[in-house]
Amino acid sequence: MKRHKINPRTNWQEKVEELGFGYHSAENLYWDESVFYEFSMSEIDRIEKATNDLWEISLEAVQYVIDNNLYSKFHIPEWFVPHIENSWNNDAPAIYGRFDFTFKNGIPKMLEFNADTPTSLFESAVVQWFWLQDVYPNKDQFNSIHEKLIAYWKYLKPYMYHHPLHFTCVKDNLEDFTNTEYLRDCAIQADLKTRFIYIDEIGWDREKKEFTDLENFWIKNIFKLYPYEWLINEEFGRNIIEDKQKAYWIEPSWKMILSNKAILPILWQLNPGHDNLLPTYFEAEKYQLGLDYVKKPILSREGANIQIVKNGYLLAESTGDYGEEGFVYQELCPLPVADDNYALIGSWVIGQDAAGIGIRESKNQITDNQSRFVPHIIS
Repeated sequence: MKRHKINPRTNWQEKVEELGFGYHSAENLYWDESVFYEFSMSEIDRIEKATNDLWEISLEAVQYVIDNNLYSKFHIPEWFVPHIENSWNNDAPAIYGRFDFTFKNGIPKMLEFNADTPTSLFESAVVQWFWLQDVYPNKDQFNSIHEKLIAYWKYLKPYMYHHPLHFTCVKDNLEDFTNTEYLRDCAIQADLKTRFIYIDEIGWDREKKEFTDLENFWIKNIFKLYPYEWLINEEFGRNIIEDKQKAYWIEPSWKMILSNKAILPILWQLNPGHDNLLPTYFEAEKYQLGLDYVKKPILSREGANIQIVKNGYLLAESTGDYGEEGFVYQELCPLPVADDNYALIGSWVIGQDAAGIGIRESKNQITDNQSRFVPHIIS
């Protein structure tokens, strides 16, 4: 992969806003088209293969966690386990996920899997694609996300109840709202009937024990851009178990297992030496990593509460409110760096297939919510 500097398009802000991309410059510049990354076809092939292989072994790991009742390692409460297992045993399919990769000797190495509420979907699927059409119309991009989303919503339709599909996220978060509405638009293109409701507006009928929207229409299918670990730690979340309608939740609750970094040492335990995995351990076995490692909370977001240790010394760290549930320790594998910028590759799986990538770039070694999104091409 090569980093190139380029002049941004004239009036690029207007161009991306026409697409519905309103958070391109939030607190700082987020969408950055003054640079782009160029990948060879062989590099893309390796990323695509790694994504598909990792998805397959991730599903095997979910089965292993369930079979061996390892929920305590994930800090998943016992009362919610039946819901997880029902969703798994009923083959409740998942829409999407994002593997985060670095490169080591030309091989993609998985840092983590954003399996429940991954963001940067809209900019990966749409914004960088339109940039490509304007700037390099004769080039290609690893990006079939949009087409695969529509196709997979069509595939999901028979699994759902014959009721509208509600979409929900938190209020006052433009990024979450944009990604949710984008997914909703793809569902509409797949001929699904949809409704939108903010998550704090979802009602609960105590007598009938069912979720309702603002028009008292019961909710039987729901996509949420809201983490399960937040939901089940709120009193309202317990209603999921009580729901007599047994609403169909997307993502399914079995994705809780994959969205938790406790899956990383389990993946390594089940697949030691796998080309696309990094050695990762729970605290009791972290000594196997020696003096170079990354300490990560099992539950965290936007790169919070991470420590990078090299030769036994703290190289970088981020602050935040996570870590109470515990940590995992992963072999240090630095991000690719060019012009003092570190690049993280986010590789999307839609349904069951690798579908495209997005690049986050930062001056820091830890990718966080200040990291920029930059487009890419295939040479």
